[in-house]
Amino acid sequence: MSLHHDASLVLKAYGDGTDAGQAELRQTYLDHLDAHPDGMWKACGAGHLTASALVLDPAAGRVLLTLHKKLGMWLQMGGHCEPEDATLADAALREATEESGIDGLVLPAGGPVRLDRHPIPAPCHWHLDVQYAALAPAGATQRISEESLDLRWFAYDEVAEVADTSVVKLLEAARAAL
Repeated sequence: MSLHHDASLVLKAYGDGTDAGQAELRQTYLDHLDAHPDGMWKACGAGHLTASALVLDPAAGRVLLTLHKKLGMWLQMGGHCEPEDATLADAALREATEESGIDGLVLPAGGPVRLDRHPIPAPCHWHLDVQYAALAPAGATQRISEESLDLRWFAYDEVAEVADTSVVKLLEAARAAL
């Protein structure tokens, strides 16, 4: 199965229908994939799907965020899909592991917890991000990557002070899913 096909299946299964905004985004993503056979890849000028994961340590009530090198914002780990990614979940887990430096992250069953569409500079115009939650193993130690200016654990109630609304909403969705 191709990554494109996996993404379509994941998106068709996403959501319970109670959030109209998320349902509308899901349809936007599916329409994008239908119109763009290359819609999974950075080269797609109309935009492309990305995969991210918010790394959580529920026992300690904390979340790991990266200070993004290019954007200067505290965000979840994530990025572009790669040819070696068999599934969107694989892409999200790979990105979270690479950017956090934590081995043994686990994506809980149930699929993505949120969708977020945001503009990016040309030549591509949109990131259509499929967002997962990732659980850190007990005693996990993070290692900063070259894509980050900093990497830090924040208590759940500190996230709104350092991150934008999209990260706050992702944290809420991840905690509700867990």
